[in-house]
Amino acid sequence: MTGETPDPARRRRYGPELEKALLEAAWTELAEVGYGRLTMESVARRARTSEPVLYRRWSNKDQLVMASLEHYRVAHPIAEPDTGSLRGDLIAYLEAASDVLAGFLATAVAAALSGLLADAGLTPWQARERVLRAQQLPLVRTIYRRAHDRGEIDLSRLPGAVLDLPFDLGRHDLFMDREPPRTDRIRSIVDDLFLPLVRHYDSLAGG
Repeated sequence: MTGETPDPARRRRYGPELEKALLEAAWTELAEVGYGRLTMESVARRARTSEPVLYRRWSNKDQLVMASLEHYRVAHPIAEPDTGSLRGDLIAYLEAASDVLAGFLATAVAAALSGLLADAGLTPWQARERVLRAQQLPLVRTIYRRAHDRGEIDLSRLPGAVLDLPFDLGRHDLFMDREPPRTDRIRSIVDDLFLPLVRHYDSLAGG
């Protein structure tokens, strides 16, 4: 007995609490030192645990990093807009999504460029599906379904590429600029590109 008070940060953690602490430690390590310098040892040290605790859950660092990206995405949901119009919903969503995803994408892109995709055996498209579209799709479906029910659009007439366009362009701007698109850029995507395409396909069906 030494008489020392136990470090409260090293108390035993179990189940979801432990996994949350591990994933948050991995995310912080990824953001601060980058994918190339992140190791299972460094994450374990930051989480105040041992490497075997990590290896019982993830067999290597790329699996851990992908799990930490997913955890961050789930922990930072995008607010669901309901402005009463498709235009308003799209602008509100793109603004909210850009704010939420800006920091996430900066870290995720840096990891990808440092070798995450190659080490994990993922193509850029597969990585995008895992860490972005899973967050986007439920709200996007809600936005378009409400617009369809209001009679603003007919989902049976619109190609998937048109429906994806506002979100693909928003993500493109985030990837390229590493900061949220300006409001005028978001409005241009909706007003000058997306809505004219919607009207074009409506006119084809009507003709």
